[in-house]
Amino acid sequence: MTEISVSQAISASPGHVWSLISDVTRMGEWSPETTSCAWTKGATGPATGAKFAGNNENGKKKWSTVCTVSACEPGRSFVFDVNVGPIKVARWSYAIEAGDGDACTITETWTDRRGWLVTKMGKPLSGVDDRSEHNRAGMVTTLANLASAAEQS
Repeated sequence: MTEISVSQAISASPGHVWSLISDVTRMGEWSPETTSCAWTKGATGPATGAKFAGNNENGKKKWSTVCTVSACEPGRSFVFDVNVGPIKVARWSYAIEAGDGDACTITETWTDRRGWLVTKMGKPLSGVDDRSEHNRAGMVTTLANLASAAEQS
């Protein structure tokens, strides 16, 4: 199972950063691949067990996912599992560590949960041949965008 982590220092409080990253309706503002997310199944915000739909795009390829929040600790962590139908795809986690003063470091981790067949179908379905490197680059962009937003608000 592949796992990749990227960290970013942010000049904002852990609580503020957590409120941004756990508001999945704003994920399209940070991520270069996720275009939008919306809470579903009666969920209205982050909570363990809450579900949301994610819409993604890479070039001409578009796909949707169903996500379930698996850990949710305000100011500290936000974790969700991604599925396409019954197929496990990934786990995304965000761990926030307080720094000095009103600052923190956020670490985004992607855990690949795809089986061999879905991995092999990655390029035809999403246009991405090397999902690990593609996600690493996307994570750097996502966290830079998040930091910029957090530091300006």
